[in-house]
Amino acid sequence: MSNKETLSTLIVFVENKPGVLFKISGLIRKRRFNIESLTVSHTENPGVSRFTIVVRGDNEIVEKMSKQLYRVVEVLKVCDPQSDEIIVRELALVKVSTKKQKSKSEINTIAKHFRAKAVGIRPQHITYEITGDEEKIDAFYENMKKFGVIEFVRTGRTALYK
Repeated sequence: MSNKETLSTLIVFVENKPGVLFKISGLIRKRRFNIESLTVSHTENPGVSRFTIVVRGDNEIVEKMSKQLYRVVEVLKVCDPQSDEIIVRELALVKVSTKKQKSKSEINTIAKHFRAKAVGIRPQHITYEITGDEEKIDAFYENMKKFGVIEFVRTGRTALYK
């Protein structure tokens, strides 16, 4: 395998107890791992939460991080799936200005192309919800910049095995 720096997705199952997020984020901070995104949620199993951690680094960095995560008592399992083994999505909210003349129809055409959903409409702006992979979210954002992006937020990667 190549030692090239890439994005890797770690899926971490933990006991759902107070302070676990603090312990894991502290470990990440102390070891100076480069985290691109971190999402946490409950799972279908009561008492178990799932972290989806996107790490930038080579194989050695990802392996070190996996080993370090097992040092946290509440960590039940750490998975390092290959990208072709998982389905990956992000959610983003984008608030776009509609102040420019005739911009609403062009904005709506672009939004329709990206399958973005209008979730808030005001006289001066429209807020869209969009889901997809990182490239889709980035492309939608780039297309909206010319109209004026007022606010933009995204969740970070979440993943499931295929």
